[in-house]
Amino acid sequence: MSDSFPTVGIIGAGQLARMSVSPATALGVHLLLFAADSNDSGAQVAQHVIGDYADMASVLEFAKKCDVVTFEHELVPLSVIKTLEANGVVVRPSSSAFIYSQDKAEMRNKLTQFPAPKSRVVTSASGISEFPLIAKAISGGYDGRGVWKIDSESELSAVIAKLGKVLIEELIEFDYEIAVMVARSPHGQATTWAPTQTVQVNGICTLTVTPAPQMSDELSTKAQKLALEIAQEVGVVGVMAVEMFVKGDELFINELAMRPHNSAHWTIEGSVTSQFEQHLRAVLDLPLGDPSMSAPFAVMGNILGSDKSDMYRPYLHLMARCPGLKFHHYKKDVRPGRKIGHVVLLGSNVIELTHEVQHALDYMSGEINE
Repeated sequence: MSDSFPTVGIIGAGQLARMSVSPATALGVHLLLFAADSNDSGAQVAQHVIGDYADMASVLEFAKKCDVVTFEHELVPLSVIKTLEANGVVVRPSSSAFIYSQDKAEMRNKLTQFPAPKSRVVTSASGISEFPLIAKAISGGYDGRGVWKIDSESELSAVIAKLGKVLIEELIEFDYEIAVMVARSPHGQATTWAPTQTVQVNGICTLTVTPAPQMSDELSTKAQKLALEIAQEVGVVGVMAVEMFVKGDELFINELAMRPHNSAHWTIEGSVTSQFEQHLRAVLDLPLGDPSMSAPFAVMGNILGSDKSDMYRPYLHLMARCPGLKFHHYKKDVRPGRKIGHVVLLGSNVIELTHEVQHALDYMSGEINE
């Protein structure tokens, strides 16, 4: 029997790949992961090959088995992506778009017409006086890594000495942070979800609330319009997170991530079409799905690793206490501060939802025991 269903290759086999398995299975689409290790979160539940994403030959061999190749992280060297394209591999997002999620300086240059913190690339701290400021590694940083609040010339010099050059940005005293997810297909169809408010602790997202409860309808529409315009400007294909700072009724573009994103895990239960299904639809150039919410509010909490290693026993208490709570475990080694899963709760009372999700996080981490 011939099989007309395509194979989507994902470079990376972490939890984002793992959560792509269910919608791919529902669609009948074949998923093949390029994993570093068979114990990777996604590799545990999907077909995969083992290799080094920086090794051109092994990535090319993997790509030959796929109809389209996409990514679950920004670490694949641009030279590897360009070589795949030169060999006729369909890569989505393409190298011409992907660079803007890999290189923060290129992203700032590309988006000069969009509202953003003032920024520039520097190789020396001399003559810089606008402290405090934010310094960012131009590539490779995420989850709070590669970002520093700088209060003095000596602090900036120390970071530059380590990296050679950095992107410095004005410090925005924002009210809160949001992420707007957008999806775009090769022929330009695009959709966006309701803006999500993200709560960060030590640079790591711990909680999200959708729709962002402090935003007016007018500002929410403005944020979604900005995200759609940026998606068109950079030519992304697939889903993309546009992270923004909100100060009053002003929006400032922070960063882009061209892949499914932690801030949109709520879409699995909380949206008609999840970010993972939408990403598959987009990279396969299928008509995009409905991004409408399936409840008035969705609250998601990231389960971070702690000294507590038994992650199954907490189900007994939490499922009895709150039957509506949805659990996702990534089956990763538990390490302090590492994202090992998430919980989601849908409903109409955002204060109650947030309280229950925070209780679940505290209970699973061992901070409370009742």
